[in-house]
Amino acid sequence: MLEVAEIEEPHAGPGEIRIATRASGVSAGEVLIRSGAMRDAVPVTFPWRTGVEAAGVVDEIGAGVTGVAVGDEVFGMSPTTTRSANADHVVLIVWARKPAAWSWPEAGGAAGGVETSVRVLDRLGVKAGHTVLVQGAAGSVGTVAVQLAAARGATVIGTASERNHEFLRSLGASPTTYGDGLAERVRALAPGGVDAVFDCAGGALPELIAVAGDAARVVTIADLTAAAHDVHMSHGAPSDETGEVVGAAADPLAVHGFDLAAGLAEQGRLRIPLAAEFPLADAAAAHELSESRHARGKIVLVH
Repeated sequence: MLEVAEIEEPHAGPGEIRIATRASGVSAGEVLIRSGAMRDAVPVTFPWRTGVEAAGVVDEIGAGVTGVAVGDEVFGMSPTTTRSANADHVVLIVWARKPAAWSWPEAGGAAGGVETSVRVLDRLGVKAGHTVLVQGAAGSVGTVAVQLAAARGATVIGTASERNHEFLRSLGASPTTYGDGLAERVRALAPGGVDAVFDCAGGALPELIAVAGDAARVVTIADLTAAAHDVHMSHGAPSDETGEVVGAAADPLAVHGFDLAAGLAEQGRLRIPLAAEFPLADAAAAHELSESRHARGKIVLVH
């Protein structure tokens, strides 16, 4: 069950800032967490608060924080241990200035897709001259991954339903459909082969390994059968009070991508496609849309 409740207002601690939220993102991964599907990788105790990304106006600054002032417009992430970004006031542990090129909803839904995409592209070692397949390229993370891979100088192929193919071209990817015959379709687009596969959709790891030629060249953020295929599943698992990761091993958060993303946005090279905007009071409806797996782009809550 997902419901909106009044809780005690959070405050910025050392090294943190607090924002008056203008928009926050709905995480597709949290739908899996809420269902219990990721209990082994990301164990949680309910009741549990949602949201890892938000944008807003700084209204509190914790001890030791420099380079930001009350009234600044920023986007960023809340702690992965407490999350809590789908709220009117959010404590951020990492942030960057909001690009003027982004609306509040775009900025509110940016941080998670940026962090995840940079984390996986870094792990895959994607660089100029590489060819990358993004499986599920029209989703909230896939749309960002396509643009960030292209910004590195990579050639990008993206899978999506045919109705989203022109949309993928606008982001810088050569589109194709998923399903049977994927390896042949990708080979036609990339005769020289594919250097890396970023799986944002799940459910097709054998085909993706065949495309890549090696399970080590595939990273998934969505397929819970990854270990059985010797594929790495990348996620940011919460840690306990000692800093040790709880559950399956997580990759380091790629928060260095925030400033890069902001710069690309100001150059007109990175946008955050929005699937839908809901008021915070309708968070349950936003999660229902996310569960449908038919949203093109990011679902956000506006505050």
